[in-house]
Amino acid sequence: MKKFLLGTVGLVALSMAAPASAADLAARPYAKAPPAMVAAYYDWSGFYVGMNGGWGSSRKCWTETTGGISFADGCHNATGGTVGGQIGYRWQASQWVFGLEAQGNWADFHGRNVSLNAAAFSNDSRVDAFGLFTGQVGFAVNNALFYLKGGAAVTSDRYRNFTTATGVQVTNSVDDTRWGAVVGVGLEYGFAPNWSAGIEYDHMFMQDKSFNFTTNAAFPPAGAPFATDRIRQDVDIVTVRVNYRWGGPVVAKY
Repeated sequence: MKKFLLGTVGLVALSMAAPASAADLAARPYAKAPPAMVAAYYDWSGFYVGMNGGWGSSRKCWTETTGGISFADGCHNATGGTVGGQIGYRWQASQWVFGLEAQGNWADFHGRNVSLNAAAFSNDSRVDAFGLFTGQVGFAVNNALFYLKGGAAVTSDRYRNFTTATGVQVTNSVDDTRWGAVVGVGLEYGFAPNWSAGIEYDHMFMQDKSFNFTTNAAFPPAGAPFATDRIRQDVDIVTVRVNYRWGGPVVAKY
């Protein structure tokens, strides 16, 4: 009888102690899930406008063809500064960037060489302006863009003849607008929202063209035939560019 009573008392005591032990356990703290990682990448899409400035060199080779016979008349580099602007549009697909651009520049490329056929005279040339109309294909690594470009080019040129000793102009000035092709390469970096800066090199293939020169009042009789020259021209340009773009520069990527 004692064993039964002791066992009953033990079971009652155990059942009374169990809830108390559960109540004494500390509640499990709530842990908030970590936020999803978001990576940002630079988007080159959108319209842009900018300015550029730099240096250029136009290689001019003259060949006299007076009377139908060709005589090499020498070459020179017409060099100088340039400044201008550009406007364009780019769209990005993954890391590939495609674009169209129009560029117009004022230039002051000037050069002269002594004629190989008549040392008393010198050939003189100048590039006053040029324009580029190009397509672009680029590869972007976030806010750094490497691109190739190609398309049409146009130059505004002037050709003259001077006396070598005194520098007096003895012929008319021949003004020419010449069309050709251009290829180029550039590297651009987005340094702030919607702003980017870069450097670009372009080579223009302007082929050759023939011109007739006549004498002026300084070398009478004025208006008399002086020479016919075929002039070949290539142009190299290096410019620093700054662009402002309309469009979201940074896009969230999950």
